[in-house]
Amino acid sequence: MKRILGVTGLVALIIGCVTIFGSCEDNNSENANLIGEGSHDLSLPQWGPYTKKYVGISHIPNTEDGLRFDLAVFPSFYNKAIAPPNVLKTSNFHPWEASPNLDYYSYRHDLEWKDKVYADVAYAKIDADARAIAMTCVNNTDSIQNLSMHLMASMHFPPLAPHKPEIPLIYGIVNLPENGVWFDALDYETFTFKNPWIKDQLVPDGMLRGEVRENGLVNGSGIGNGFGRRTGDLVTYKFSISENIKDAVIAIRYKTEKEENAKLQLGGIVNTEVSLPASTDLNFAKTSIGEIQKGEFQLTVETKTRTPLIIDGYAIVSKNDLDAIKIEPIKWNSVPKIIEGSAPTSVILKYENTDTYYGVYWNYPDFKTAEWFAKDLPNDFNEQLNATEESKFYGDKGGHFTDAAIQSINLEPNTSKTIHAMVCSGSLEEVKTRLESVASIDYEKIFTAAKKDLYKYNTVPEGKQYLFSQKRMAATTITNVVYPIYTQHQYIRHHAPGRKWDCLYTWDSGFIGIGLSQLDIKRGTENLNAYLTGPEAQSAFIHHGTPLPVQIYLFQELWNKTQSEKFLKEEYPRLKRYYDFLIGNTSTSTTRNLASGLIRTWDYFYNSGGWDDYPPQKYMHENKLAKITAPVVSSAHIIRVAKILKMAAEALDNSEDVVGYNKDIESLSAALNDYAWDEESGYYGYVLHSDSGRPKEILKYNDSVNYNMGLGGVSPLIAGIGNEVQIQKTLSHLKTEGELWSDVGLSTVDQSAPYFNKRGYWNGRVWMPHQWFYWKAMLDLGEADFAHKIATTALDVWKRETEKTYNCYESFSIETKGGKGWYQFSGLSAPVLAWFNAYYQIGNLTTGYDVWVEKQAFNKDFTELKASLKIQNHANKPFSVIVCLNPNYSYDVYWNDKKVSHKEFNKGTLSVTITGDADTGELRIEKVKT
Repeated sequence: MKRILGVTGLVALIIGCVTIFGSCEDNNSENANLIGEGSHDLSLPQWGPYTKKYVGISHIPNTEDGLRFDLAVFPSFYNKAIAPPNVLKTSNFHPWEASPNLDYYSYRHDLEWKDKVYADVAYAKIDADARAIAMTCVNNTDSIQNLSMHLMASMHFPPLAPHKPEIPLIYGIVNLPENGVWFDALDYETFTFKNPWIKDQLVPDGMLRGEVRENGLVNGSGIGNGFGRRTGDLVTYKFSISENIKDAVIAIRYKTEKEENAKLQLGGIVNTEVSLPASTDLNFAKTSIGEIQKGEFQLTVETKTRTPLIIDGYAIVSKNDLDAIKIEPIKWNSVPKIIEGSAPTSVILKYENTDTYYGVYWNYPDFKTAEWFAKDLPNDFNEQLNATEESKFYGDKGGHFTDAAIQSINLEPNTSKTIHAMVCSGSLEEVKTRLESVASIDYEKIFTAAKKDLYKYNTVPEGKQYLFSQKRMAATTITNVVYPIYTQHQYIRHHAPGRKWDCLYTWDSGFIGIGLSQLDIKRGTENLNAYLTGPEAQSAFIHHGTPLPVQIYLFQELWNKTQSEKFLKEEYPRLKRYYDFLIGNTSTSTTRNLASGLIRTWDYFYNSGGWDDYPPQKYMHENKLAKITAPVVSSAHIIRVAKILKMAAEALDNSEDVVGYNKDIESLSAALNDYAWDEESGYYGYVLHSDSGRPKEILKYNDSVNYNMGLGGVSPLIAGIGNEVQIQKTLSHLKTEGELWSDVGLSTVDQSAPYFNKRGYWNGRVWMPHQWFYWKAMLDLGEADFAHKIATTALDVWKRETEKTYNCYESFSIETKGGKGWYQFSGLSAPVLAWFNAYYQIGNLTTGYDVWVEKQAFNKDFTELKASLKIQNHANKPFSVIVCLNPNYSYDVYWNDKKVSHKEFNKGTLSVTITGDADTGELRIEKVKT
């Protein structure tokens, strides 16, 4: 029998050509470290903080398989109840430090708040197969404290669906006779719905067209999702047969979604119609092919009835071997074989579903080992452990944990104690050998070496006050990585906005990339490429959630930091695909199907600007007006990204695309100003259209007040459009206390609007992402002081809350000034990293959207900057840039060799506002000569 494992990666298609670049060591680097074509994965180590269960360290034995080994490491008070540190629930741990390459990271685990009794648990690279662990227990009280430290090992399997990591996918494994051939239904050459759905070129979550994920399917995937609902749906395949087969039969594994019969027309290797009897369970339909000589073949499959189907795959075997086709469900086994380790304080674990062995060692003589047969550890597990001599405990079914409990750890008053451990992977002999030599590990040397890759803070004096909160945000952003995420027919590691959201989030992830790019260019670039697709890929980009094109803003951030021509040439075509879909240039896109020409993306997601309860959006959906309503924010952002891509096209001498962008910018700008501008309120409004698609009127609250009095209503400022009156009126709303401005930053909704709700989710709160958009827009307007106010207000709010709670929140209440939402959030909060770098991290040049950095160079001691800038549409209009330099000197600033004035926000941070009629210029800053 020939056994075909149902592992996604073994049959992965090459879906587009996505190339991941390496880190830029300097501004002239070519970003040359490539991961490989078709990968949306991150080039991070196999060991890392990838868990979706309890916090600690994880190992991926094989990225293609979707399996993850976890070693949760966490403290407790000896013999007292403690909730295990579940990463999906509010728990008592905080990301503390992390290097962008994940060779080092740490968490603080609180036992008695605040900083009275805690443990700092750190992980450092020994080599590719092993990690060192340092557990520093601290007692800052006047009493003796007795602690336990749990090293909790477990194996986890690929999930059936996002957000449900506890439910494994039970896929099928094919057993065939020796000459048999199997190919998955999803491994098609082409797939065409007879009447394409609107999501035909933007399938959510990077799924393939027609793809479904279900238990029982080989590899967990098949084609369905409406396949067969109409006649004429067509799928084609190419495959090889390596041996001649006499009297061959093709067996189609399928099920019908209803109790209705179906028919398929086959072509290529056989030309016949096949009947599929109604079956809501997976079944085989068989048809004869005749004798087949080895070689290359094609198969076409066309639906002939209106019966929705799921097709799993196709087996080709000899007629005599039909009964030998077996599809067996994978048997996940989370219970390991436990082997005595080479060192007395060690254990070796072997799980059935992987060839990898794991070794765990700890250098503390007092311990107890136990097994927990449970999906979740009970909150009183620590008490149960010591209430009996038993070593096996049983709870809810569906999982297993091997617990090495180090106890008790006695801490005298106001003392600390560090215990070391090691975890490794490999063959049995490799693990045994490593455990035999574990006493020779130099932990101090390992941790010192690993910490060298931590982000280097080189701040001006005023910035030091923010370092604590910045380091917590950096650690949260770097360590919010989960595995496995399924997309594009592969399992990947992925930066999530928080572990609660273990799937792709397009606009959130754009901001994660903006945050990561402040810490490490490679991490930011890989984050960008995870969402872009090549010309042969089915989806225009990887889409989940709000379709705001933040990846294009991220692209500009990376370009302005690196000026890498290779990066520009590789990324531009992918970004153009992304843009073309959102503006409606792609045949199946419905974003621009109204006569006004305004953009509406409701067909792809309910949310236009990421703001769930934004009043006009909420009202529009409640009243079923999505088909005839265009928001302002979607068109405004398309105009802005058109301007960004236009600059990229100019840099590539692509005049044809430049002409196209100019037309798009002109037409969309005119549409917003003609149909959406509301003179009375000084806001742009949602535009209602007639049933025939003609623009009709602005959506009003109670038929009297513009419903879009909020950040959406001033978003043309981001686009950089409008006459002077429109600009000044919208700008006034941003600046006015009690309207959009509040003590904690920019309110999402105008506080004077009758629909403002101080206890809403977005309505009544301040969020960081849209503040970042307006901050950049202020630089384009020469509003450097207001830009500074936006940024420093956000940094102060972040500092106050993070120092108070150690948490990194989603948003901030205008009413209470406190943090709200998930407490370890990196997605939309990542702009705080960009603001800090712009104003306080030495060696940064920051511009608005209208500035394309053609070249920049700081000298070694950061007392000089030379930069070539290209400025878009700024004839005789001011624009501002921010430069952070060595704070020990005063500076002169020159624009095109003419000395210009500047402002110093703090020592070393210069604000330069320039007005000129040139579209390019040379910026030179040098220390004052004494």
